[in-house]
Amino acid sequence: MRRLFWLGIGLAVGVVVVRKATRAAHAYTPAGIADNLSQSAGGLVEELRSFVADVRFGMAEREQEIHEAFAQGEAFDDQFAELREDPRIGDREIFPEDHQR
Repeated sequence: MRRLFWLGIGLAVGVVVVRKATRAAHAYTPAGIADNLSQSAGGLVEELRSFVADVRFGMAEREQEIHEAFAQGEAFDDQFAELREDPRIGDREIFPEDHQR
């Protein structure tokens, strides 16, 4: 009975080792590398989509704030007003595309 028990343990360990070795070997085949790259690219695309969605949400939120301030007749909260008034900086360094011509 003892031999049968240890034979079963040995078979189970052998199966686990062979399965892990097969998976590791597959990771270094061209197909395995392609699978890893496609999963990585898919994850990158999802992260990029999530980032774009967050940016769009923030833009819509800020646009709503601006529209509400305009409807109430309040002055627009210009975050760059102090920088533009500084003669050392001016508009040219905040908005370089306007002064390249």
